[in-house]
Amino acid sequence: MSAASEPLAPLPRAFFLRPTIEVAQDLLGRYLVLARKDEAPRIGRLVETEAYLGETDLASHAARGKTRRNAPMYEEPGHAYVYFVYGMHWCLNIVTEEAGTPCAVLLRAAEPVAGLTQAADGPGKLCRAFGLDGEWNRADLTSGELRTTYGAPVAPDEVLATARVGVAYAGSWAQEPLRFFVASSNCVSRSRTASPSGTLWERPAAGAKRRGRVRACP
Repeated sequence: MSAASEPLAPLPRAFFLRPTIEVAQDLLGRYLVLARKDEAPRIGRLVETEAYLGETDLASHAARGKTRRNAPMYEEPGHAYVYFVYGMHWCLNIVTEEAGTPCAVLLRAAEPVAGLTQAADGPGKLCRAFGLDGEWNRADLTSGELRTTYGAPVAPDEVLATARVGVAYAGSWAQEPLRFFVASSNCVSRSRTASPSGTLWERPAAGAKRRGRVRACP
């Protein structure tokens, strides 16, 4: 049996050592799995993600540089960055790109596959459905009990993009279409209306202006 056909085989670290936008789209259709000893696995198919692009991204936790809270974003790709928000929700991100480049993908929604008794159509709901909290901060998702696993990637024409949710404070960055979701899924958290396509977005150097926009699909 190949790794790609094994539902519980974790994605390798190299999967996350790529541009964040690419990872955010490629995670769609993959599985998030929590397989704890003596418990039935909890499995969800990822259907919505958001990309956060480092210190130049004003919507990112890294926009003001490294802090105690966001330190996991600067570490090895494939690890979890879990944080508490609004005094009530845990959110799960996966660190991407090279260590020292504080990029991450927020997991926003998943379709229940097995072992989930609650809806996971939102980042806080996803963590509640899987029973995730700050204990999982810095967890290695390429091994261990919590992992992202192989699954059929979604066809490019099924991946749509909109602006990210809840980042109005980020100025023009709030309008960048860096939220990706499966068009046919009923488990996404918000509007299914896609942003128009444009030229490929390029990450600016520190202090530089942005150029172009993200294409909805590659």
